[in-house]
Amino acid sequence: MIKLTLFDLDHTLLDGDSDVLWCDFLMDQGLLDRALFASSNAEMERAYQAGTVSPQDFANFYVATLKLKARTDWEPLRQRFVDTVIAPRLPEASHALVRRHLDADDLVVMSTATNRFITEPTAALLGFGHLIATECEMAGDCFTGRPTGTANMREGKVARLDAWLAERHLSLADCDSTFYSDSMNDLPLLSAVRHPVAVDPDSRLAAVAAERGWPVLSLGHGRR
Repeated sequence: MIKLTLFDLDHTLLDGDSDVLWCDFLMDQGLLDRALFASSNAEMERAYQAGTVSPQDFANFYVATLKLKARTDWEPLRQRFVDTVIAPRLPEASHALVRRHLDADDLVVMSTATNRFITEPTAALLGFGHLIATECEMAGDCFTGRPTGTANMREGKVARLDAWLAERHLSLADCDSTFYSDSMNDLPLLSAVRHPVAVDPDSRLAAVAAERGWPVLSLGHGRR
């Protein structure tokens, strides 16, 4: 049986949320108006944590930050973001956990609700060869500011994983599967795998993990 190991990113491997940090970075760079955007960004983070925002509204909000700018124009900013904001928030314990599964020859996949453009450098930095993320619509080399396809969030994570595995002539039933996540938003996928692991979990997921006897792991960053 194939050993499939899945990782959420934000507040799991990463100390923080990529989307929120990206918006803060853009405000620091003067590319988003802090007076207009900061409160909306904070409210979206609260709604995500509370589980009250729909996957489509969540994806629409954050993918819109890329609107009408070419991928090549975003590249230098994205690299600066990863180097200065993301890399310092990836604790050694996160790197070590991913390496352990890679060294065991697991099929290791990052699965994140954050869009691919923002998260693909982080996945590479941690050594992932496979990434399932919310996809951004493109018009040529330019971002339209809209997501495309199924947002990789809640039940969407299960649907996107099933489709990804089907492309490889596999199913979850073929796999000895493990999923590491911090969030109650990931309960559908945590419930679908053989070995769910709660990592520095939010209060609602911590309660579910205790009730169901799931292991709880800390990677040392806790929750902000």
